Order: sequence, then structure tokens, then C-alpha cells
Amino acid sequence: MVIVMAPDATSDNIDALVEMVTSSGGEAYVTRGVSRTIIGLVGDVERFQDLGLAARPGVADVLRISAPYKLVSRENHDSRTVVSVRGVPIGGDNMTVIAGPCAVETPEQTLEAARMARDAGASLLRGGAYKPRTSPYAFQGLGEQGLRILADVREETGLPIVTEVVDAADVELVASYADMLQIGTRNMQNFALLQAVGDAGKPVLLKRGMSATIEEWLMAAEYIAQRGNLDIVLCERGIRTFEKATRNTLDISAVPVAQNLTHLPVIVDPSHSGGKRDLVLPLSRAAIAIGADGVIVDVHPSPETALCDGPQALLEEDLAELRDLASTLATLSGRTLTPAPTAEPVAL
Repeated sequence: MVIVMAPDATSDNIDALVEMVTSSGGEAYVTRGVSRTIIGLVGDVERFQDLGLAARPGVADVLRISAPYKLVSRENHDSRTVVSVRGVPIGGDNMTVIAGPCAVETPEQTLEAARMARDAGASLLRGGAYKPRTSPYAFQGLGEQGLRILADVREETGLPIVTEVVDAADVELVASYADMLQIGTRNMQNFALLQAVGDAGKPVLLKRGMSATIEEWLMAAEYIAQRGNLDIVLCERGIRTFEKATRNTLDISAVPVAQNLTHLPVIVDPSHSGGKRDLVLPLSRAAIAIGADGVIVDVHPSPETALCDGPQALLEEDLAELRDLASTLATLSGRTLTPAPTAEPVAL
């Protein structure tokens, strides 16, 4: 059950409802949005109905939601959510491209990749300072040094930063640099981390676990929303199947399925699903055509020397094609390619 508060509801109104629910043996989770506040209730629904919640001061509506993910459910929102990342929108009538190197290696490599990202039509810069890798001997990222490089490149290009956080203990540090926190596939069910990023006050990009069902994915988003943060973007990045021709199997049907179940934006990662450069553009076409709210792709100035995922990174000659297909297909589907923030890049 969810209580939707009126726009003029006061903090006292909200506190009184929380006290009423907890006194009856339930739990209340308050989520404050830009235009309204909602309170998610967990407990005996029949007992809640006897409390007369709809008649309490400040209450606009009381909704009984059947989905196990109460706050991110489409039942909870009449319209789809648009998440703003330092002024760059994801969702709604926008088609947003996120691009950059899989891993931050050097200032020069990151700046060049950021300029490639802008050329590809990207309005957000992705880059990994912390890299959870299958092998303990693989490059694990530069840590805070990588975050500082990303911040410097943001200053040069104007592109807001999307970067991964892998440990709840690092959330505060990463959030002090990043504009959007990414939860990778291996951490989708790291519940302590999900709660920590929910408390951080920054938009979150939540990748689907490689073996997760769509319901499990949305329940992971619920952990973040339950901490008061509904600025969540879901990312389909391919799931693990028996097929070996691709790195992962892109579940393209997950886009409309998730959009029917949740009000959150849904984007696609064609780089990590395909795992090969020649698959990234075809999978991007499929993602945009089916209605994804955006794509996130790898670019690298020298993929042959990349310390992480070089075989899937786009080259200079791929960028114009990505920008054209993103712009053209977005227009055909009634959307607009999100423009990059204006900034004058300068050399390091």
C-alpha cells in the first residue's frame, strides 16, 4: 500500500502518518520527490485500511499496489519518471546517449575518450575508477585518482560523470565526485550497497544482474527507492545464457516489459551484451527502435591497448554512425536526442 501526499502536505502531516502506521505494527518508508511525497507501507493491509488513512490531513490518495516492488511500480505513478543528472534528462521524450571508456587509465586517454563521446552524441560521460573484475589479477581501476581524472575531464568538457561504486564504504567518496552512481551487474543484489547509494542523494544507474529475473532487478531498485531515492535508471546489459557467440545475450524484450512494470527509465548497454565492436551499433539500433530511453556504450582512443574491454570499444569511425542512428531513430519514435551540455574543451 502507498500513501500519496498532497503537494501542500506538511512535515507534521507526514510524521503523524508514519507514527500511526508504526503504532499499528507496520513499517512506513517516506520518499520525497520533486512534486510530491509518497509513503510506502509494509505490513497488514487490512489493518491499514481500518486506520482511515485517506481522511488524514495532507493525504491526496491511498493506493493498494499488488506488485512486490511498491515504490518503483508503474501502479504508483501515472506518468513515467524523468531522471535529471546535473541537468541532463533521461526518460520521457528524450533519447540519451552515455559514452566513455570502460576504465579510466590516464588523464589524456580519458579526455580523448570524452571528446569521442561528445562526437558520438553523448550527453553523459561514463568511466570506471573502480572496476570489479572476474580475475583478481585484472586491472581493478585507479580508485580516487581515477575519480579526480573524471572530475577534471568534466571541467574540460562539461559532460556529467557516471561511474561505478563497488563497496558501501566508498559511496560517500564516489558521490563527492560523481553526478550519477552506477551499480554494476555483479552488485545488483549487494543490498547494503543498494541502501547506501539510496541514501547518497545522487541519481543511480542500476544494471541488471547477469542471472537476474526482471522482478529481481526491480526489487533491487526498490531497495534504493525505499531509502528515499527515486532517481533510478535501469540498464539492461545482457544476461548469461548457453550462447557463446556473444559476451552476454541481450534481452531486448526486457525493455518494454520493464517499462510496463515500472515508471523508471530503461536504457540498454550494447557494449557489454555484445562484447564485440561490430555488434554495438546493430544492438544500439535495436535498443532505440524498441523504445529504450537511452544507450550506454564504450569508446576508447586506442582499444588495442585498453586495460579493460578493448574489443567492444567503438572507434573514431563508428562515432558519426552512432550519432546519426541515435538521432534518426529517436526522431522516428517521437523522441529527441539529448544534447550535450555546452562547454569549451581545452587541452590538458
